[in-house]
Amino acid sequence: MERATILLTVFGALLLCVTSLPAKKEQDVNIYSFHINSTVNSRYAFTVITSRVANRLNESKEVHFQVKIPKNAFISKFRMTIEGKTYDGVVKQKEEAQQQYSQAVSRGESAGLVSSVGRTLEEFKTSVTVAAFSKVTFELTYEELLKRRLGKYELRINAQPMQPVADFKIDVYINEHPGISFLEVKGGLKTQELSSAVISTLAASTKEAWVNFYPTREQQTKCEGCGENGLNGDLLIEYDVKRPNQNGELQASNGYFVHYFAPTDVQQIPKNVVFLIDRSGSMKGRKIHQTRLAMLKILGDLAGDDYFGLITFDSSVHDWKPELLQATETNVQMAKSFVREIDARGGTNINEAVLKGVEMIKSHPRLGSASILILLTDGDPTSGETNTERIQENVKKAIGGKFPLYCLGFGFDVNFDFLEKMALENDGVARRIYEDSDADLQLQGFYEEVATPLLTDVQLNYIGAANLTQTSFRQYYNGSEIVVAGQITDNSLETFQTEVIAISKNTNVTYQDSVSTKDVADVLPQHENFIQRLWAYLTVKQFLEKEVTLKGEEKEAARKKALDLSLKYEFVTPLTSMVVTKPQEEETQVAHKPKEGEEPPTHSGRTRVPSYSARQPAVHKRRPHFSSVSYRQRGLSQVAQPEPALSGWMDTSLRKFAVQSEITLLSPVVSLLSPVAMPTQAEQPKKTPTTLPPVRFLISAQPKPICYNAPVGHKLRLLLDTSSDFSMNGELSEKGFQLIAVHYKTAKLLVSPTESVYSDGENNVKLIWGQSAANRLELDSVSVFLRDNELDVTMGSVRVVFLLHKKDGDVFLWPSIRHQPKKAKTQGILEKTDLQYEELPGSKIKIMDQEVMAHLSSAFDYGLPAVPTVECWLVPFQSALQGELSDFTVSQL
Repeated sequence: MERATILLTVFGALLLCVTSLPAKKEQDVNIYSFHINSTVNSRYAFTVITSRVANRLNESKEVHFQVKIPKNAFISKFRMTIEGKTYDGVVKQKEEAQQQYSQAVSRGESAGLVSSVGRTLEEFKTSVTVAAFSKVTFELTYEELLKRRLGKYELRINAQPMQPVADFKIDVYINEHPGISFLEVKGGLKTQELSSAVISTLAASTKEAWVNFYPTREQQTKCEGCGENGLNGDLLIEYDVKRPNQNGELQASNGYFVHYFAPTDVQQIPKNVVFLIDRSGSMKGRKIHQTRLAMLKILGDLAGDDYFGLITFDSSVHDWKPELLQATETNVQMAKSFVREIDARGGTNINEAVLKGVEMIKSHPRLGSASILILLTDGDPTSGETNTERIQENVKKAIGGKFPLYCLGFGFDVNFDFLEKMALENDGVARRIYEDSDADLQLQGFYEEVATPLLTDVQLNYIGAANLTQTSFRQYYNGSEIVVAGQITDNSLETFQTEVIAISKNTNVTYQDSVSTKDVADVLPQHENFIQRLWAYLTVKQFLEKEVTLKGEEKEAARKKALDLSLKYEFVTPLTSMVVTKPQEEETQVAHKPKEGEEPPTHSGRTRVPSYSARQPAVHKRRPHFSSVSYRQRGLSQVAQPEPALSGWMDTSLRKFAVQSEITLLSPVVSLLSPVAMPTQAEQPKKTPTTLPPVRFLISAQPKPICYNAPVGHKLRLLLDTSSDFSMNGELSEKGFQLIAVHYKTAKLLVSPTESVYSDGENNVKLIWGQSAANRLELDSVSVFLRDNELDVTMGSVRVVFLLHKKDGDVFLWPSIRHQPKKAKTQGILEKTDLQYEELPGSKIKIMDQEVMAHLSSAFDYGLPAVPTVECWLVPFQSALQGELSDFTVSQL
């Protein structure tokens, strides 16, 4: 696929030939569209959440916008568009924003917009008063660098509209230059009831992938955990990339570069690990029980050449054995018996416990091993040395930069700032363990991240580069990744050289690469700025970490660098705030990024609570719509356009709030059965002058789709559902589908490349492709949304999207089924979904107990707006559909 993105624009107001439309009961404040578009380029993700809301009352009303974003992300844009006027959030230094903040609080307005709401999410919320019969568009953009853990990257997208939404879309596009090795979708929204709404595809090149979530209104109310308030959950997209070059992956653009380093060709290094376990009185009950469960599992996972120690502490310190022991079966069983007897009592002597652990590791030096110290505690130091600064100094001096200290803070009573600084000063990290039923799994999960060291003392060097992010790393663990970014300062270089020096098992290793500057893996023009923003994001993160550990002038210098970059790139960080100015008498709100465990500030309890927030807790909890954004997939150029005024001639009871424009990021929905591009020249049958080339169709299947060719010039039954009086027929020509007819009860929809006409005996509505405003029709069991190149139709329990394609001067349609009842009595060439087959030797596959010859082929999938090339098994028509062509033809549309 030549282009990595497609810009789609949604057009606006209904062109109606209306006699009378039946009135439909509407929400007073109607969130009629909710779209999330996430673009991941080389692990760096831009996510745009857009909600469009209409006040259908004849009086002003307060409406709300409330979304959850990953804690690791930086908000980089927020805007509201009301009555054609755009209000942008402005990122300022926290001190500069304090005046606006104080003014907002003094008026009783909510001022802390971003708050921590759980393990992985923060919450952004705001509200605005909207005039009668008016609309508002909310748009929030955030950015994050996906971190590799346990051999995979995770992109988490939260969706909580809390009401059924007619136009609900999540689109994810992933672009990875070396190729994607696997892709999996999980999360609370990937349930059995919603499985048909989640579609993912991987391009034949494996460099691009799409994930799409388009639940119908019915699915949003009948899935597990759903109800009249709609969806509430997240999608978790997990993937990893191919690593053909052990020297790493290098990309550069506009003078910036990024180097991803994750070698797999090295042996595991034996480790020396000491666990420091808090057994103070506050750990009594579930905490100590979960700690015992986790330690029993961790001990069982130790490798035979590992050495380990156990230290428990309360007011005093107790070691299981005075020295490290090898993880033999006998020693592990003895340690498990000790762990089962750990109980909770006394105070918390952290200082002595950590120093004892350091002494235990230092007294057992082993060449070619990696040492790790892991502290688990749930409280402040209350016994022995209790001054946290002196404890940090003691620990830093004792470790002396020889090995990392990892601090796990159990619950919210712990002094997390103290643990974080102590960990960062000693090349480790601090992690909060949440007091949930799976706390033991959280502990195990963290240990697994550091369980397999592969390299120690890793140093990365770059010739002709400056302003580098962190280049020295104490250890590199299997399943993780080292990321370094910087600026290429020597433009005269013909080659860009990278060097990685590290210690592997019993030997020093060097990874060197010399790449021609012309051959450096560049990025497509529409993605060209993401490397610079990735560099800025990573630099700010690392300066904020340094600022925690430094003092005096060094601390201020790190703080200033982080602040300057945050302001330049408009990141909401702990050093900056976003001032949100609202239209009502210059009201303001201020968005702060909370620290771990921190809640937004309030002023004398005067934070405003909307009068109906309990009934509608978030703006995106009522029918959202994707925004007026011209998003060129670089996350930097998103321009909201004002909406046209509502047509005054429309009767108030029938008033439809037009959607002005929308961008669908690749709208990645692989149809369950999608018509696709023509076969390659080698695959086409020999033609006579009167023979037209066939058209190829895809059937979704694993591990590869099934494809087959269908002759043109026939009227085909695409889908027939007798249980709901739904049918769809189409006429297949050489240029694709030129006319498709959809029948539902007494209604009929004719779709062509120029227009679509809906009629049901009482109403006659024409929707024309390419209009400057959005076409939208909603009746009791029918909804139609016309976007630039998509006609999204729901009739009863069937949802189909008609994609308008323009290629080489030809214009044609492809239908893509997004949802159909699983147990319905359906027929038609689009009825086949998730075909089951078995691959056999000799280029054969087994379908429905029938062995057929199959040819490994590929095709352009026109069931996706992005038209990726998909590998497939090419089989005869009869084998794919288990029937003859005559079984799928109709006499009339």
